[in-house]
Amino acid sequence: MARKTTILVVDDHPLFREGIKSLISRNPSFQVSGEAGDAAEGLRLAGELRPDLVVVDISLPDKSGIELTRNILAVLPQTRVLMLSMHAKIDYVTESFQAGAAGYVVKESAADRLVAGLEAVSRGEFYLDCSLSSRVVERLVDLPRKEAKVTDRKYGTLTPREQQVLRLIAEGLSKKEIAANLCISSKTVDNHRARIMEKLDLHSTLELIRYAARLGLIDLDRWKE
Repeated sequence: MARKTTILVVDDHPLFREGIKSLISRNPSFQVSGEAGDAAEGLRLAGELRPDLVVVDISLPDKSGIELTRNILAVLPQTRVLMLSMHAKIDYVTESFQAGAAGYVVKESAADRLVAGLEAVSRGEFYLDCSLSSRVVERLVDLPRKEAKVTDRKYGTLTPREQQVLRLIAEGLSKKEIAANLCISSKTVDNHRARIMEKLDLHSTLELIRYAARLGLIDLDRWKE
């Protein structure tokens, strides 16, 4: 019989912990090995149980879940941490991943995305709640919020989503990467790309990149490497 993936749950709300455990039980390969209501107990149990995964609430009564994540990984570097939080602020997401977390799920999305997040993290992947993905992508690739440097009426005909897809294509992301980052299907990416090319009267990816560079949306130097 295959060994189950062990999970420690750290959250200060008993009822919510019960809900988390119920969700985790949906995957028969997972097993909750322990639970804690604060960071001190969470760190103690992590050292004692040595779980494969830890679900950590970002807001704990004695210290931040971000700090707890650092503490756990300092002792158990092979353990994977998934942050579960009521906060959707990008700063919390960024700090969580900088602390070593491998996944981030917003509590209001937990019913739909917690198990998927744990499955991805257990495979050694990183996981980000789809409700946050596009905002984080914008931060990470530094997409400009300001008006394009060159006034172009055609660019103004693009919808906000089409402008976003245009920038990501020009940044060099693949169709699959764009789909994952924006939580849309690859076919939807294709549809957006086709409309972008039609509206801007462009006929190749190279033309699209040149167009984006002309407007100041990307730095062409990265394409020279």
